[in-house]
Amino acid sequence: MNSKEVENQIIQNYQKDEKMMILVFAQWCINHGLDPESLYQSAYPGQQKNQVLREALELTVSKEEAGPIADDTLLGVLSLFGNEDLAFAVTEEIEKKRKRIK
Repeated sequence: MNSKEVENQIIQNYQKDEKMMILVFAQWCINHGLDPESLYQSAYPGQQKNQVLREALELTVSKEEAGPIADDTLLGVLSLFGNEDLAFAVTEEIEKKRKRIK
């Protein structure tokens, strides 16, 4: 493999992993009764609608069909990809949930 092929492979792997991160985010939102697009928009108000998020929403399942996704798992995945603004918005939702439980 030449360097250009290696570079393309790295980019493809990153994009695939990024799609998985967005799917985890979207499913976590569904599991918690949140609208993924609204939460994403609150974290990134200046951005257009996220096409990858829309594609991920097509792959989500109902809350009843999905397995649980731990809050810490989602925050770790978001952090891995440098989505600190989205992680902050998610953290705010986690805190709201904790306050409702008390």
